[in-house]
Amino acid sequence: MSGAPVVVLVGPMGVGKSTVGGLMAERLGVGYRDTDDDIVAGQGRTISEIFVDEGEAAFRAMEKQAVRRALEEHDGVLALGGGAVLDAGTRALLAGQRVVYLSMDVEEAVKRTGLNAARPLLAVNPRKQWRELMEARRPLYEEVATVVVATDGRTPEEVTEAALDALELKDA
Repeated sequence: MSGAPVVVLVGPMGVGKSTVGGLMAERLGVGYRDTDDDIVAGQGRTISEIFVDEGEAAFRAMEKQAVRRALEEHDGVLALGGGAVLDAGTRALLAGQRVVYLSMDVEEAVKRTGLNAARPLLAVNPRKQWRELMEARRPLYEEVATVVVATDGRTPEEVTEAALDALELKDA
């Protein structure tokens, strides 16, 4: 599996994939990559702009390609966008990968993201929409996960430590 990421992070928006991913990469002495950043760089516009200009389906197609490319090219820590697991092909690609699902409850999501309008899928009634998104996505995150690490009430350093412990990668 050369070229495969050491660890893939999945979970909802605002859970801390970028922060924990960066810390984890640092601890493991590898690079960090985020597929949302890849899409933004490739498109020259924000994810919110892509949603507004082209719609969710177009974004999901871009995301699927970005994830496939990153899984083939990146051998460090890889963070996927919150909705990447919605695609069955992407879930299939994650089989056999070391996947950490970073979880949090809705109260933690409110504290972290403020559930603000910059999140295109949460523009109206954010708490209700976040709960509905998670009801749909939680089983998918769990399906692809090697380990689940709760982030509620933990610092990014504590989450990183817990994930590395769970994966038995501390001495890597």
